[in-house]
Amino acid sequence: MTTMNRVARRTIFGLVCAAVLLSAACTPAATPVPTAGAGAAVDTSSEEYIYVSMMGNLEFFNAHKYGWEWAGDTLGVTSTYVGPPDFDVNAQVAAFDQAIAKKPKGIVVFGVDPSLIPEINKASDAGIPVVTILGDLPTSKRIAFVGSHQFDLGYVGGLHVAEALGGTGKIAILSIPGTQMFNDREEGFRAAFDAYPGIEVVQVGDTKADTATAISVAKDILTRNPDLAAFVGTDSTGGIGAATAVSEAGKTGEILTVAMDRNSDVLQAIQDGTLTGTVAQDDAAMAFWALQTLYNYNHHQAPLTTDNAAANAPSGPTTVYMAVNYIDKDNLQYFLDANQLYSQ
Repeated sequence: MTTMNRVARRTIFGLVCAAVLLSAACTPAATPVPTAGAGAAVDTSSEEYIYVSMMGNLEFFNAHKYGWEWAGDTLGVTSTYVGPPDFDVNAQVAAFDQAIAKKPKGIVVFGVDPSLIPEINKASDAGIPVVTILGDLPTSKRIAFVGSHQFDLGYVGGLHVAEALGGTGKIAILSIPGTQMFNDREEGFRAAFDAYPGIEVVQVGDTKADTATAISVAKDILTRNPDLAAFVGTDSTGGIGAATAVSEAGKTGEILTVAMDRNSDVLQAIQDGTLTGTVAQDDAAMAFWALQTLYNYNHHQAPLTTDNAAANAPSGPTTVYMAVNYIDKDNLQYFLDANQLYSQ
């Protein structure tokens, strides 16, 4: 292209831009659709969001506490974590009631028991949005659930085991039958195994969520199935029970063992070689996305209508499923370091 042609094109482009600007200046502006959070930046440092949990003494919740605090710092709000240290539903309900009294901008609650539904509804009626986490209470007035898809946890673990076995072998599942969460995880494992005709689930053992029972059940399964290729657990107890039984039978490395969760004892067992791997929930990020969901609800609702609240037309996700991660010796150290960080 010649220099003259380039100059001509630039001149024409400049004239078009000038015409567009002149037209825009002479045309009445359209009335914008009101949106939450539109306009100048709002100082949210005085806003408080409260996470009402329980069993805070368990290592599992260290990541949630860390993620919740990090979320508050990241979003520029106050994030408060409350709840009993042990499994105490009545104390959690009481903590929820106290949270409502503080009139926070939002509440996240570990939806572990239906007795929380009246509290969630009470908060909603008071204009306080609630998000359930880890466990859901869908018949309540919560605006959303943030957590793991239980089926996916089993499915991801099952795929790793099946591939490690080369698509063939006998497998036993250690679980807590009758509890929906663990039933869903077992279903995920089975769905993954179904893609491999050479894999057979020979038994499901009930650990009753007790390590000693899990070890005993795993030993019994080994006796009945001396050619067992792998154990999978739907929680950390099942995984540790299987790893212990396999180790005491002198078959470490010969029989694969896969657990759930990222507790330090589970990660240590992987490091020691007695456990093959584990499936981890996206725990720290789960707390962040729960707060992000509340924050967006308060400040960044998309303009579904000209006034979503008046139209009773809430906008945004009602379910947020988190990522699933598989941990083995290849990525173990990163998770060990994070566990150390969460415990500080």
